[in-house]
Amino acid sequence: MLKQMYVKRSVVILWQHFEFCHLYSVCVLYSVKGAVVGRVNGELWELARPLEADCELQLLGFDSLEGRRVVWQTGACVLGGVMETHYGAQVCREGVSDTGLYADYRLDNSTLSLEEVEERCREMADLKLPITKLELNLQELGELFQVRVLDLSCCEPSSHRAGSLISSPPLPHLFICVSPVTLSGSTGLSGLLRMMGVSFPGEKEREQWVQEQEEARKRDHRRIGKDQELFFFNDISPGSCFFLPKGAHIYNTLTDFIKSEYSRRGFSEVVTPTLYSTSLWERSGHWEHYSENMFTVTCEPHTFALKPMNCPAHCVMYEQRVRSWRELPLRWADFGALHRNEHSGALGGLTRVRRFCQDDAHIFCTPDQLEEEITACLDFVRSVYRVFGFTFHCLLSTRPSSYLGEAALWDSAEQQLEKSLQQFGERWELNPGDGAFYGPKIDIQIRDAIGRQHQCATIQLDFQLPIRFNLQYVGPDGGMYRPVMVHRAVLGSLERMIAILAENFGGKWPLWLSPAQVMVLPVGGDSEHYGREVLKEAGFMADIDDDHGATLNRKVRSAQLAQYNYIFVVGEKERGSGTVSVRTRGGKQLGQRSLEDVMTSLMELRGSRSNRDEF
Repeated sequence: MLKQMYVKRSVVILWQHFEFCHLYSVCVLYSVKGAVVGRVNGELWELARPLEADCELQLLGFDSLEGRRVVWQTGACVLGGVMETHYGAQVCREGVSDTGLYADYRLDNSTLSLEEVEERCREMADLKLPITKLELNLQELGELFQVRVLDLSCCEPSSHRAGSLISSPPLPHLFICVSPVTLSGSTGLSGLLRMMGVSFPGEKEREQWVQEQEEARKRDHRRIGKDQELFFFNDISPGSCFFLPKGAHIYNTLTDFIKSEYSRRGFSEVVTPTLYSTSLWERSGHWEHYSENMFTVTCEPHTFALKPMNCPAHCVMYEQRVRSWRELPLRWADFGALHRNEHSGALGGLTRVRRFCQDDAHIFCTPDQLEEEITACLDFVRSVYRVFGFTFHCLLSTRPSSYLGEAALWDSAEQQLEKSLQQFGERWELNPGDGAFYGPKIDIQIRDAIGRQHQCATIQLDFQLPIRFNLQYVGPDGGMYRPVMVHRAVLGSLERMIAILAENFGGKWPLWLSPAQVMVLPVGGDSEHYGREVLKEAGFMADIDDDHGATLNRKVRSAQLAQYNYIFVVGEKERGSGTVSVRTRGGKQLGQRSLEDVMTSLMELRGSRSNRDEF
């Protein structure tokens, strides 16, 4: 983010020779360099688009997620144009992902020189052709480009073409690779390839991106998981993780952390089945909209499905008896295993799996209790993310065009969410029209140690499931009323959070979460026996290196590379005095200390969930 300001109409007066003042003019006026897109009253705004009224304005650079996506979208348009004009490819879709740009295409002659494609893209970018966004329906798109629309799922009701209105920024660098593409529910799309790349506004951004990618490779959770023996995957159960003992320690420690918060925040744990009749999913509406992502089992004459989420089951629990207003709010948490039929091409380590677990909870409350519950959920999120050292901001996603329910109900709920965010005090932004069809939501995006953003926690209002399940409670006047339902997750998927934490810490886990907390190194004499006593006394994730053929320096180095938080060196001297010589994984020697004092300090450090290395 480059600069935030409140632009008054007086700024436009400085530009009387224009009909309107656009964002390019504002950048010049305020000497803002590097802006690639603006956000006007919460809505992304092209730099060439005029400002027509007073507004709240943010200018975003390539260092922001939105800025990168704008540059990449322009690059995708350039790449698609090159594939069509120079190679005669039939481009199905252009777009951006979290890591770059892509174009899906069909080409009879699939042998391409990627270096040549890169050069063609640079040449087209150097022309600085204006780009126009066209809002057209599918028939109009087909007539414009004189092609047959292959599949509704892969064509947006809009397109871009070289023309007028929006000038494209320079895109001097593209790194490109090609892979097969799989689209869900696609028909007539066999043989499609996806060309992927990254574009930059300049050399400085390219160099920074290269450094980021190198750092990301070093921190890749898949490499850390293998090196530290945390987890693995096997084709006998694709997309389902096998957690080894050290990985299971992290998994269970995270779960215990959230459970400890539940006990003081008024949440009660429930346990629900994994397999349900399709009648439940038909009742909840998921069968109509989500069945292709569900695993089904047929036991004649019935069909069952593994649950991809917990909310319908919690509604069934709520409706088991008549509820009173005195019972509300009900806060039910569920760590049950969930299954979603992700396409094999979308699977990737712990970040996209088929079997996973969420710190999932649902709150049933009265409308009057909603604001307080939202505020409590936000405080829950902040307290957990502070432990990890994450910075974060919130996105308020409001009513989409295809919403269900009454507009007045949506307006009231959005106002309550906005009020809660204002009182919360953390940075938040409006995300217009991106709410779920069943209610508005607050998504929380965290920023990790190398600047990447991840969306994990969510707080979603649901007006529809209480209606579908006819959930009610008896009010103070004896009348029947509809409760409000809140979906809430803090960590989100435990698997995905472990991946994020592994990469955030670079495999250097804090003591309380570490799967390798203490390494005991016996040196000479009868110290090995004492070392094993120390190991037993520790009560931590501890190991002993009793390799008689290795030197002390070699053992220390090996323990440091394995990311043990602390190294205890014990010899005859330590055995005689009941002490240990303590070193950190960073190489700092903390000296000789009594075993009792060391254990007390480590237990206090673990209990505080601190990220400190010293005690």
